[in-house]
Amino acid sequence: MVEVMDGPSELPEMKEMPLSTIPEALRAGWRDFRRAPAFGLFFSAVYVLGGVVLWQVFAARGEEWWLVPFILGFPLLAPFAAIGLYEVSRRLEAGEPLYWPAVLGVVFAQKDRQLPSMAMVILLMFMFWVFVAHTTFALFLGTSALTNVSSSPEVLLSGNGPAMLLTGGAIGAIFAALLFSFTVVGLPLLLEREVDFITAIITSVQAVLTNPGAMAAWAAVIAGILFLGMVPLFLGLFVALPVLGHASWHMYRALTA
Repeated sequence: MVEVMDGPSELPEMKEMPLSTIPEALRAGWRDFRRAPAFGLFFSAVYVLGGVVLWQVFAARGEEWWLVPFILGFPLLAPFAAIGLYEVSRRLEAGEPLYWPAVLGVVFAQKDRQLPSMAMVILLMFMFWVFVAHTTFALFLGTSALTNVSSSPEVLLSGNGPAMLLTGGAIGAIFAALLFSFTVVGLPLLLEREVDFITAIITSVQAVLTNPGAMAAWAAVIAGILFLGMVPLFLGLFVALPVLGHASWHMYRALTA
């Protein structure tokens, strides 16, 4: 990580990014994962294990329906795994040695910087999304459906079920788009430079507005890969999360002059 300065760092200039940057970043992310697989597996393990635990808890209680908002909101939490992966990619890019104390030291050092504030924004958005999803379910299907959907999942496909799914999906897409705009440049910027989290969020949104088409495509690629990674009991995230984390660092490099 760059040396901590006494004052704020100069902000990077945002560049226009062609769509061809996306496959290039994915290839670079795959290359970084192959060069340092242990780090990628370590940083993704907490999410994979957390997803499996949630599945088991809700299945045991007969409340599998709760997995729907959690699965749809899962991408909101994925940035938490990113900082360690960003640092690995940064070290590979700079030719610096990769060893556990150094990488983990950078991750733990973030507690004294601006990352906890950004993490709180992410967590609050996720919690609010779960609340909105629960409320949407109740408004369309009634509170009685909450106890019946596990035994009768066809309730989601009849009556107000399709409208509820469309409305919930649209609201979830808005949440995901906002958080993507906040973090796609904001998180790596907080790692690399000394800026406050509000400035990082504003800079990130400006980068998205500068490249709306490419950023929308990149967000769709992230959502698609994460969804495919969650299908086999979250196990695909062992590969999806580290590859996307490394690729996101290279996208940040492509966006900043």
